[in-house]
Amino acid sequence: MLDPQKTPKAILFDIGGVCVLSPFEAIAKYENQNGVPPNWINYAISRSAPNGFWQRLERGEIKLNEDFFKGFQTDLQNKDVWRDFHLSFENGKRRLRDMANSTQLGDFKGVTVSSEDFKSVSGHSPTHQEHSKTGPTISSLPGKRLSSEEIVLPTIPPIDATTLFWSMMSHSRTLDPYMFPALQRLSSSHLFILGALSNTVIFPSTHPFSLSVIPDIRPLFDIFVASAEVGLRKPQREIYELALSKIDAYDKERGGEGVKAAEILFLDDIGENLKTARQLGMRTLKVVLGKTWRAAKELEELLGMELIDERARRSKF
Repeated sequence: MLDPQKTPKAILFDIGGVCVLSPFEAIAKYENQNGVPPNWINYAISRSAPNGFWQRLERGEIKLNEDFFKGFQTDLQNKDVWRDFHLSFENGKRRLRDMANSTQLGDFKGVTVSSEDFKSVSGHSPTHQEHSKTGPTISSLPGKRLSSEEIVLPTIPPIDATTLFWSMMSHSRTLDPYMFPALQRLSSSHLFILGALSNTVIFPSTHPFSLSVIPDIRPLFDIFVASAEVGLRKPQREIYELALSKIDAYDKERGGEGVKAAEILFLDDIGENLKTARQLGMRTLKVVLGKTWRAAKELEELLGMELIDERARRSKF
């Protein structure tokens, strides 16, 4: 919980998953509609870091063209990464079977399945009844883990990298119904320096997404740091330092004393990105996927301002 006694001088926003809908939602929809195991796409992209085609595109090192899509397709078909993913999945199922075997672990009702463990195996979040069991979590249970030689590796699921990419980009052009109105009201108040720090891509100049930017986003910010434009991406420390220097310079240009990291509040939906911000001394607010209204409400309480519009408020509060 943020310290309500310390009002920030600057508020730094991620864009995707905060001000606009999250591309992770589009990934989950694609997986569900195409029979792809839950979380495989995110896993494959993250395991391709730091020099996978996705990361290079977000740093502006390569162009968004057919070569990118071919490379992105290759990253999503990496056999070694698929083996690691499937091995982790199989070991998760094995741990669940062990829990249910009373000759090994006793009463199944005495064992807790954590939300993370349950979802990694079942593909869905636990119900209230499933979540209410007590005892040690799956991760703490003893038992032999399967090796890659002990499992039959299924075929890597086919993924159309081009279709997936454009579905992600299309989805994330929709303004978030809770955080975007909050951003508008913050901008109108002129009480804070507003900045954006986002991992982005550069669309081809003739593509409609390049010709028509997300409506009403950039003009609301005093500084805007886009990864593909500066050659850095979150969670690299250097891109946070760049954002901090821009915020500090902006304040000084207007007669202020400058802004320190501790005077910045950073909102993001990815824990790793928030971790780097905290290491630099920034305060952070986690925006949970699909629950941006909670972050907007916490921001209201911290700043002592009404930020959520009435229609959105009636739908949640």
